[in-house]
Amino acid sequence: MHYDALETRDPAAREADLFARLPAVLAAALKAPGWKQLLGDVDPASVTSRAALAKLPVLRKHLLPGLQKERPPFAGFSSADLTHYGRFFSSPGPIFEPETRSPDPWRAARALVAAGFRKDDVVLNCFSYHLTPGGFIMDQGARAAGCIVIPAGPGNTEQQLEVVEHLKPVGYTGTPDFLKILLDKGAEAGRDVSSFRKALVSGAAFPPSLRDEFIRRGIQGYQAYATADVGVIAYETEAREGLVLNEDMILEIVRPGTGDPVPDGEVGEVVVTLVDPHHPVIRIALGDLTAVLPGVSPCGRTNVRIKGWMGRADQTAKVKGMFVRPEQVADIAKRHVEVVRLRVVVSRENEQDVMTVRAEATDCSDALVSGLADSVRAVTKLSARIELVAPGALPNDGKVIADERPIG
Repeated sequence: MHYDALETRDPAAREADLFARLPAVLAAALKAPGWKQLLGDVDPASVTSRAALAKLPVLRKHLLPGLQKERPPFAGFSSADLTHYGRFFSSPGPIFEPETRSPDPWRAARALVAAGFRKDDVVLNCFSYHLTPGGFIMDQGARAAGCIVIPAGPGNTEQQLEVVEHLKPVGYTGTPDFLKILLDKGAEAGRDVSSFRKALVSGAAFPPSLRDEFIRRGIQGYQAYATADVGVIAYETEAREGLVLNEDMILEIVRPGTGDPVPDGEVGEVVVTLVDPHHPVIRIALGDLTAVLPGVSPCGRTNVRIKGWMGRADQTAKVKGMFVRPEQVADIAKRHVEVVRLRVVVSRENEQDVMTVRAEATDCSDALVSGLADSVRAVTKLSARIELVAPGALPNDGKVIADERPIG
């Protein structure tokens, strides 16, 4: 089942439609001072091809926190008239995002349909509703697809198991890690969690081993690639051959650190242009690495396919759905005079993300371990293992975040 006829269009017709609409979106963007400063005196009517788009500068996501501090609330990258927005969010960084008033503002409905969600399905939504848009991205997408949503958020496992047993949701949306926790805790406690049949997961690694474990438990799980800046970018389908690009988006894969597109098949950094006059986003470089797959999906959807997440172009890492950035590591270190250097190591254990903070310290005390743990929670909103080592023990390779999780 497809969400609509747009998904099966001739690729040339889709490309022509996107670039026919792009000049009006550029004109809308230029009314905002941030876009005007970035894009300069570009003539919107002249940007009607990929070659013309590639000449425009990119907006690097990792710069947004600083830009938003200089020009609150959104660094001038939103309309001066904020009344057509329905919600404002604050994601880790911090990065502040607006949400438009449309029924499915983050374009999540077609990803849910591709994952097997159908009208009147009851869905347990375990993405966070607290400040960040994750919960609302899937909540509104599920309701646009005709589903009934239980707004659960993450955590409170015992209460969630009671809800699952009572309301018997067939669908789950959230991180794959938390679904595994629910299933394992349910089995340990003798709670009935057998109602789950489908899942759309995001925000954390979804390796084949975990996908296969869900299948053994009767759950078909699919993944979506989404960000708080532009919503759902690409999503998995029943073909399980890469992720299909969402509609209303122009995807470029560029050489990291540049705005230069690479040939199809070559790994590069994801750059997205959102063709939406109400929330224009022009060439935002997200820092994620991927590559374009050749051909079209066997599922019948004709949009571009990508391999999925293949790492970061910078040292930023997403851990349990939250971004951890080098500047946050520096902030943690500054809070403790005993710390010489910090290194965050991200790994996987028991199909879950694990974050370990290794600190070179002149005073290896229990108090420092406790203080570092508190600082990590305060800055990143995540818990971490703390390991204290002698000065000079960490590798001298310039890394402050080492993502050691397997890819694929």
